Amino acid sequence: MASGAGAVSLHPVFGHTDLQASLSRALATGSLPPSLLIHGPRGVGKQRLALWLGQLLLCPESGPEGPCGECKGCRMAVNLEHPDLHWYFPLAKPKGVRPAKLSEALEKARYDTIAERKARPLRPASAPAEPTGLYLAVAQALRSHANRRPAVGLRQVFVIGDAETLVPQESSQEAANALLKLLEEPPTSTLIILTSSEPGRLLPTIRSRTMPLHLPPLAPDAVEQFLVEAGGVSPEDARRASHLGRGSIGRALGFLPIEGDPGPLETLRTQAFELLHAASDTDPGAVYRKSLEFGTTRSRGLMPLLELLEDALRDLSVTAARASEGLINSDREDLLERIREARDIHPVAVAKAFRHLEEAKELVAGNVNPQLIVAGLLTRIREELVGNP
Repeated sequence: MASGAGAVSLHPVFGHTDLQASLSRALATGSLPPSLLIHGPRGVGKQRLALWLGQLLLCPESGPEGPCGECKGCRMAVNLEHPDLHWYFPLAKPKGVRPAKLSEALEKARYDTIAERKARPLRPASAPAEPTGLYLAVAQALRSHANRRPAVGLRQVFVIGDAETLVPQESSQEAANALLKLLEEPPTSTLIILTSSEPGRLLPTIRSRTMPLHLPPLAPDAVEQFLVEAGGVSPEDARRASHLGRGSIGRALGFLPIEGDPGPLETLRTQAFELLHAASDTDPGAVYRKSLEFGTTRSRGLMPLLELLEDALRDLSVTAARASEGLINSDREDLLERIREARDIHPVAVAKAFRHLEEAKELVAGNVNPQLIVAGLLTRIREELVGNP
């Protein structure tokens, strides 16, 4: 595990105490399976819980109450420095690197990213400039490492974040199949923890070899409490972000300003409402002008935007049903009402538009041209809301 900013450690797991207690009891009774799949909404704490589980497994004093939190193993795990706790996540493929050196370059990038996350544990991640994935070289290195003896203890723990990105890379499923071989015959001293916000995109054979563990959203007031107490956020900003975060600390962080600029999800939220406005415009050219603002690559980067567009569509349906007290984006109520009045939109029309959004998400997973995805999606939503020209 990376060294980096040694004095900085992970923040405590927040809001999942019942699940932590269940996992502690499972380990104490010998009923913890060798492979887990932690799934749930984005930003709800899946990878943090997985790393805590790694600490639990590597603490020599752990018991039904959890890890001791005091021993050297616990301190190293919390500081992301334990040699038997390995954390993998999607990375951009380094440019100009020969295939023979790719595994080494990706490993260096992983260490550098871990050091950065340690230094800024509560800063939301911005959209990557390049496509990211868990590449075949990473999966092969992971398999090789898993077959070695633990460095200091009796077991090794591998945390694989956003495991669904094992599939749509290099136009094949080689990386996923490489991991599958490890899951089929895991060493007795190894625990593998996958996390995913889109478990349906994993190979069925991978899902069948892992025990699913759903991590639910937190209560909005719990998210608000965390932002104030752990993040030093003002109560007003915390209340607004927690409402938009919908039970996800990571998502809520994305709506908070950063050094005077809007957070990454706040920027995307504005863009989502621009898409909704274009899709409800009587001028069909608005759809194509808006779609041209997107590049021709990195369609995976559209997923957070589509999720925020889904929220906006939901709010439009609520507005059309005259039930504005249920709005997610309550600060956009005036805009939603103007769209509803100008187009005389019925809730049923909005409901029909949702199926097109699901189709667009499938295209995003297949890495289709983003301009085509946006143009097709907005055209179909417009047909439902406005009708054909």
